[in-house]
Amino acid sequence: MKKLLILAVLASMVYACSQSNSDKGASESTAAAPAVNGEKVYKTYCIMCHGLDGTMGAAGAFNLQISELPIEERINVITNGRKGMTPFNTTLSEEKIKAVAEYTLTLKK
Repeated sequence: MKKLLILAVLASMVYACSQSNSDKGASESTAAAPAVNGEKVYKTYCIMCHGLDGTMGAAGAFNLQISELPIEERINVITNGRKGMTPFNTTLSEEKIKAVAEYTLTLKK
């Protein structure tokens, strides 16, 4: 009898916990995902060659302050690489690539 009571209590606890987690998951899935911080992605992956302000030019990196590339081409270059630039299609998600491309537009002078 005692074992049956313990089993019932444990089953109730498992059921209660699973209900609260599924409710939490449902509310999280309907909430908007936070926007990707393009500046943070840039500082993580791009700063070594392009520098903080986009003018460094290490390893042949293009000066982003004078770049005339439209956003679509920037996304393409980040995704597929160009000349000595590494492609980031396997490293970054499409959202991060777009966010960093948009951030590079803010570096233009």
